[in-house]
Amino acid sequence: MSTTARIHPAASTVLSSTIKHHLLRPPPNAVVFRTNPNSVRRRGTIRTLTVAAAAPFEVCAKASVTVPNKLGDCPFCQRVLLTLEEKNLPYDLKLVDLANKPEWFLKINPEGKVPVINLNEKWVADSDVITQALEEKYPDPPLAAPPEKASVGSKIFSTFIGFLKSKDPKDGTEQALLNELSSFNDYLKENGPFINGKEVSAVDFSLGPKLYHLEIALGHFKDWSVPDSLPYVKSYMKSIFSLDSFVKTSSLKEDVIAGWRPKVLG
Repeated sequence: MSTTARIHPAASTVLSSTIKHHLLRPPPNAVVFRTNPNSVRRRGTIRTLTVAAAAPFEVCAKASVTVPNKLGDCPFCQRVLLTLEEKNLPYDLKLVDLANKPEWFLKINPEGKVPVINLNEKWVADSDVITQALEEKYPDPPLAAPPEKASVGSKIFSTFIGFLKSKDPKDGTEQALLNELSSFNDYLKENGPFINGKEVSAVDFSLGPKLYHLEIALGHFKDWSVPDSLPYVKSYMKSIFSLDSFVKTSSLKEDVIAGWRPKVLG
């Protein structure tokens, strides 16, 4: 089942102070996502942008398995949506039931994976490819970070999964995760508060959703949380999770738990 939220901006119009969206009446239970294309809020500061009105991007993302017509628990889908939100780009969200993939979805993406976005009349998969393409086409506000910062915190997710799935408390998986988080804490202490310094960037929008899963899943299945000895990591997570764009695109905790349950229980 898919849920479509359509945003119809005025065609071929450029407005510097206001972008008017003409909305058709949505179908019952539709989920409508609106952006505010004339401003960007960054830690209490609002700056005005001049944005050309454009057709909304069609985006396919995982649907919730716990509540109808809600976004599901895919961190890679959230990464794409965070990019669209931060760049103030309108989008038409199609929620896909991955347990019962509809034919229309498999036609546009035979591999059946999400996220997928329609860019220039072509369906594109993979969050790395999608976010790179959006950055190149819509460079303002800039989210790119220097290449040397792209791998910061990149091993946290895999070590989190190892610890989450572990049945043996002495197998070293917890320590492996702590080592990665400690390295990240040291990096933030010297370079933070975000990975690229004072401003959030694409690297934060890749890592943030994964840390959201880490916090929820380890808290639920192992009664574990990031220790107080890593204050910069804890502050980083709090800052990322409280961004308007993150709150808007976050999955429900119940979905995160449901999504990891089969991997934990086997």
